[in-house]
Amino acid sequence: MSAIWNSHATKLAEYLDCNNELQAHLYLEQLMLFPVDIQDKIIEDISHLTQCNQEAIAAIINNYTMTETKLWH
Repeated sequence: MSAIWNSHATKLAEYLDCNNELQAHLYLEQLMLFPVDIQDKIIEDISHLTQCNQEAIAAIINNYTMTETKLWH
């Protein structure tokens, strides 16, 4: 993953680790511009990870970013 996704993943993991889902949603919305339904999917996917680490979270973020990009084209 790129350094940017890893950085976003680290911050998002901090919010979720502290059970601060509201802050996680705000982060995804304000910084990364994800709509609410995609935010929910990202947080849901992260909650189902067996190994919740920076790389796994970055992969999920990247997946939804690529999905959104495909929808726009």
